[in-house]
Amino acid sequence: MSSSFQVGLNRLTLLQNGADFFPALCADIDAAQHSVHLETYIFAADETGRLVSQALQHAAQRQVAVRLLLDGFGSAGLPEAWVEEMRNAGVEVLWFRRERGFFRMRRYRLRRMHRKLAVIDGEIAYVGGINIINDIPYAEDFDAPRLDYAVRVQGALTHDVQEAMRHLWSSVRWASLRKRIGRLRVQLRSRGETEKARGASLLLRDNVRHRHEIEAAYLRAINHARHEIVLAHAYFLPGRAMRRALKRAAARGVRVVLLLQGRVEYRFQHYATQALYGQMLKAGVEIHEYSDSYLHAKACVVDGAWATLGSANLDPFSMLLAREANLAVRDAAFATCLRDSVMHAVQFHARAVLRPPSHPVSIFLSRLSYGAIRLLVGVLVRQRH
Repeated sequence: MSSSFQVGLNRLTLLQNGADFFPALCADIDAAQHSVHLETYIFAADETGRLVSQALQHAAQRQVAVRLLLDGFGSAGLPEAWVEEMRNAGVEVLWFRRERGFFRMRRYRLRRMHRKLAVIDGEIAYVGGINIINDIPYAEDFDAPRLDYAVRVQGALTHDVQEAMRHLWSSVRWASLRKRIGRLRVQLRSRGETEKARGASLLLRDNVRHRHEIEAAYLRAINHARHEIVLAHAYFLPGRAMRRALKRAAARGVRVVLLLQGRVEYRFQHYATQALYGQMLKAGVEIHEYSDSYLHAKACVVDGAWATLGSANLDPFSMLLAREANLAVRDAAFATCLRDSVMHAVQFHARAVLRPPSHPVSIFLSRLSYGAIRLLVGVLVRQRH
């Protein structure tokens, strides 16, 4: 499934899963003439990683400037031989917070670069949640791929993505974060204010100036919802403000649909999310658990008119600690297409949750996990200050 829309000054192509994303990304890298810049949280040493690595190397060998920024935790499993192979081919590779060994990295372990962005020749950009990893999980009895999305952007918004990536690359390389963020903030604010005219905007989350940008966009849209809110999130553990907004929307007659992780991928997050089921169901919120494979999407559609997708989950690790990037789109055709995709998954690939967990063990695990995550985040946030 890939569908294109003219939204303001941009051409947006909605891509679902790796089957759409990787062929498009590699084709654009293969056609690059001047520059390729890629950021990813996970770069796996698998068939997909090899495909993208070779595309980057071939581009560099024909004198295209190629930059690759990897997260030091998410891509920790990438063999050094792969990195050296890319560097020898001419690819510039940098690591965001590359810590070696658990005890050295434990204090900052969750302050990650979780963005998934790319810019080719300053003319084409990708914004989404798809990592460089095989679409169907390894060592799992899944026939279906992870459910996830990305957007291919052509137009004025590409410059915003390029500036955000250039800023972070410079920050990692030269450790001049404070000075450079001030300039970037002015640029992005002036562009964000024209969202209605342009139809789309880049939303960032960092640890300095953009701490609440993505969450604020969600809250504005949810608080103004009149008919329907559709959320698909792999990791759903929102703070009080977000929970109140969703429950108030349901109370005023807005249909609120949550598509959440049905497979246990990370136990603490999975059981902690279940601790919220009771209050959400009581408020009239629909909950569905995606069961065909792992859910990796981070998407929201409000009233079939406003949509956002990208790398940001609605959990404290994402909202408070990680660097994230989302695309916000105010366009009925784009939003409806994304909404239809999510609702198709709800109808055909998920199971409805009608009541919260009732088994004593499940209740204990959910409360323990929820409390442990909140405690951990509280400690990390205090350390940040």
